[in-house]
Order: sequence, then structure tokens, then C-alpha cells
Amino acid sequence: MGYPDRPGWLRYIQRTPYSDGVLYGSPTYENVGKPTVIEITAYNRRTFETARHNLIINIMSTEDFPLPYQAEFFIKNMNVEEMLASEILGDFLGAVKNVWQPERLNAINITSALDRGGRVPLPINNMKEGVYVMVGADSPFSSCLREVENPQNQLRCSQEMEPAISCDKKFRSQFHIDWCKISLVDKTRQVFAPQEVVRGEGILPDVGEYRPPSDTLKSRDYYSDFLITLAIPSAVAVVLFAILGYIMCCRREGIIQLVHHSAIQKSTKELRDMSKNREIAWPLSTLPVFHPVTGEMVPPMHTDSFDNTNMPLMQTQQSMPHQTQIPQQPNAGEFHMTTFQRLEVNGTLKKGN
Repeated sequence: MGYPDRPGWLRYIQRTPYSDGVLYGSPTYENVGKPTVIEITAYNRRTFETARHNLIINIMSTEDFPLPYQAEFFIKNMNVEEMLASEILGDFLGAVKNVWQPERLNAINITSALDRGGRVPLPINNMKEGVYVMVGADSPFSSCLREVENPQNQLRCSQEMEPAISCDKKFRSQFHIDWCKISLVDKTRQVFAPQEVVRGEGILPDVGEYRPPSDTLKSRDYYSDFLITLAIPSAVAVVLFAILGYIMCCRREGIIQLVHHSAIQKSTKELRDMSKNREIAWPLSTLPVFHPVTGEMVPPMHTDSFDNTNMPLMQTQQSMPHQTQIPQQPNAGEFHMTTFQRLEVNGTLKKGN
């Protein structure tokens, strides 16, 4: 009471609004001798009747009941609220006592696997979260529990294989224990080195009064630093622009790239203008030219009134001017027409079919 929440060592779990709530946890040495009062308030959802109860928890030191040998088991097929049930916990302690054979055996701590960083299981095949149960006894560990420390079982655990434990069959009927996660603690072998606590007087050493900087400090002019900060990047940028301009305008490769770029832009503009208006003049490639042989002006491939929407992509050879057709007779009684076109290359007249 007197605090907005329960103590840090005390946990509360309730799966559904209609299931039982469970308070569980293990106090620390700091809480020994201090009674913990938990105020519980409940109400009836149908009648709205309210009830209040104070739960007093008295914490005693474990030095009065020494349990130097402690073993922590990880049970895979249990949730923490199921393990906290008295009959389930009693069955587990009975199985451990049958294997361990101590005179006194008690449960020290019960922790959900989710509190140790475990993952929430998928809601299939009745999978459980898992629970860690630490038990303490007054006698050394049995040979069966020591089997998890031999090199063969340690190797199998490193390969994610089940170790061979002779007493596993005594738990398997009700509890599925992960023997690779078991930990054995023998506090009789732990030697605690006493640490000397040096307590000070609680007073800081006297180093004199605080002396702030005086007003006589020399002022500093940052104008030159500002100019240097701007001048260096500007000079680097100018050098880079000069190198780029030399490559693009003074070297043959750069000029060729500029010419190609200009030609592509010009052709693109011409095609766009033609697509917008089909009544404009034809491109230069379709205007009349001089024939290289006769010197006469050759008319364009089509007239201005020609319907360009139905113009074929390639003109047939019969429609080309200045062609000569010579009949051939490959077989008796059959004639074929072969087309020759006169071309003049470097002043020499050639024929091509």
C-alpha cells in the first residue's frame, strides 16, 4: 500500500477476463524483513458490488533454511500459471525428489519464458510458452543430473540434438524438460571475496572558488576564416568545370558527343512537329534532288497531295525511277523480269539488281 503499482519482483498474470489471476515472484535480499502489503480490489460485473482485501506478504531470509545446491529446469509443455498450481508443482517436485533424493527440497523461483526473452508461441498444436523452475536442495546433485555436464551431451546440445539423460523417462510422462537449458549451481564452492567499502566524508574537496573568464579576453576576427571556407570549395568547383569544358568542347570525343546530341534533339523536334500537324512541309529527305548520272532534278518519292497515312514503309522496286527491266528465260516457255538500277560511284557506272 502507498505505492501506485506492485513491487518490481512481484508479477501478475491473467489469460482471460474470466480466468483466475495469479500473483508470483521471488523477492530479493533487499526485501527481507519488510512486510509487503498488496491491496486487492474486485467488483462484480453484473451487480457492480465491490470488495477490497489486503494481502500481507512476509519475506524471510533464506539463511535460516540453507539450500546450497540449486538446479533450474526449463519445462517446454507448461505455462507459468499452470506450473503455479499446487498439484502440478507438487508432482514436479516429487519427480525431482525421486531423481535427486535430497532430505529437503523446495521451489525457489518460477519464471515464464517470456520474461527471459522467449517468443510468444503460435496458437497451434496447443503450444506453450515454457517456464523456468528453480529448485534447491541440501544434498549434492545426483549422477543423473550430472550427466548433462559430460562432453558427449554438451556436444549434442551444441548440435541442437537431444542429450541422452537416463532419468528423463521419469519426467517425460508429464513434463517435457529441455536438458540443454538446465543449470546446476553449487553455492558451497563459490568463494565470495570480501570487498572493502571505503566511505568518504561526503564533502567535495576544496578547490577554491569558481572563476569565470575575464572580460579582458582578446576578440577574434572570423572574417578570414569565412573567406577561406568559401574560397576553397569555389576554386575546386571552377577547376572541375574547366576540366569538364575542355573534355566536352576541345577534345574530339566530346565534340562528337555534342554533335550527336544536337542531331538527336533536332530530329526529335522535327518528328514532334510532324506529329502535331501533318500539313507542314515535308522533311529535307523527301524534297527533290539532282540525279547523280543525268543531272536532272528527280521528283520526290510522293507528291504533297499524297496520303501519308497509307504510305508504305518501303517503296517497291517497280515504283523507283531510272530502272531497267530485262526479261530472262531460265526455263523453256517461262519468262521472268529482272530489275537493274544504274548507279554512278566515283565516276564509274555500275548496275545493280
